[in-house]
Amino acid sequence: MKSLDCEFAIIGGGVAGLSMGISLNASGRDFLIFEQADELRGIGAGFGLAANAMRAFDYLGLREEAEQLGFYTETYNILDDKGRVLIAPDTARLGTQYQQKNLTVHRADLHTFLQSKINAEQILLGKRILRYEQQQESIQLFFADGSTYRCRYLIVADGVKSPIRQQLLPNAKPRYAGYTCWRATINNANIGLKHGSETWGINGRFGMTPLVRDRVYWYACLNAKAQDEKYKNYRPQDLLQHFGNYHAPIPTILQHTAPEDLLWNDIVDIKPLSQFAFGAILLIGDAAHATTPNMGQGACQALEDVAVLTDELKKNQTAEQAFINFQRRRLARTRYITDTSWRIGQIAQWSNPILVPIRNALMRAMPAKWSEASLNKLLKQDFLTINPS
Repeated sequence: MKSLDCEFAIIGGGVAGLSMGISLNASGRDFLIFEQADELRGIGAGFGLAANAMRAFDYLGLREEAEQLGFYTETYNILDDKGRVLIAPDTARLGTQYQQKNLTVHRADLHTFLQSKINAEQILLGKRILRYEQQQESIQLFFADGSTYRCRYLIVADGVKSPIRQQLLPNAKPRYAGYTCWRATINNANIGLKHGSETWGINGRFGMTPLVRDRVYWYACLNAKAQDEKYKNYRPQDLLQHFGNYHAPIPTILQHTAPEDLLWNDIVDIKPLSQFAFGAILLIGDAAHATTPNMGQGACQALEDVAVLTDELKKNQTAEQAFINFQRRRLARTRYITDTSWRIGQIAQWSNPILVPIRNALMRAMPAKWSEASLNKLLKQDFLTINPS
């Protein structure tokens, strides 16, 4: 019988997979990361690393270096299309209260940083997983290039469309949220953006935030049917038809975005699962609990996963028991975030010209402690100490 190729196989070279590799490397565990892309780079634009993500980085010994990659997000107000404040969460105070900064980073910068912490020979590229077979004391992995590998434990971190999750749970398919999204990163020199914000209007939703090295990350969301042919070839000029009457600097941002800068995808999540651990197999990150981006928690929850799993693997127990304990500690928290983020997205994407002004008036009248309730609940609970019976 072929000997094991590794103790832990990690499927997916994203934030969850790379961070898990760094953790296993630090503890001297044997692992390989299998990534389907031929080149490992951060595909996407920007995303937030909230205080809980920085807490996870702190636990993993990576916080100080990770902070250098991010733009400190002092404010992130919700505005109407005229630029009037609907909600102004005090992110600076919350960061101080929870003793961590809230940052916005470019995905490529974070990927490059994480990849630099792992030996190149431990990352196998061009490996698109097809399926697995559970054997008596090992798991055999089958890849599209015809290769096979054997491991003792399998950590599945290959995102919302994970083939292994689909094999384990055939009904756990991506769920379309009802809106589609464009993103880009551009130069800030002609814009001068200093603070992040998100704008909710009848014609769609638009978010923007500065990044380090004088760049701007922006995104725009429109209600649409899934994979709408109308939007597949949209250019920045087309988006101006929706957002040209929105407050400054939104039109300027679109005018300074080149067509080749645009990334487009429908927004999806996974309806919360009841199981992450399957014997010697564990789902983490988006493969386990993909969420819509409305709370900025996608990458943050991936990092929480790695920190909690690291905590469990440090204990004197089998990996299977660590996987079960991980599941017990993570199910309720990730369910809350997925469900809450879904609800926020539905409200944010309202387009009814009668209901939107009513929503906006209610939001302006809302006490600050109410508007910060979801964020406070998320941050005040130390995910590293959650240990339900």
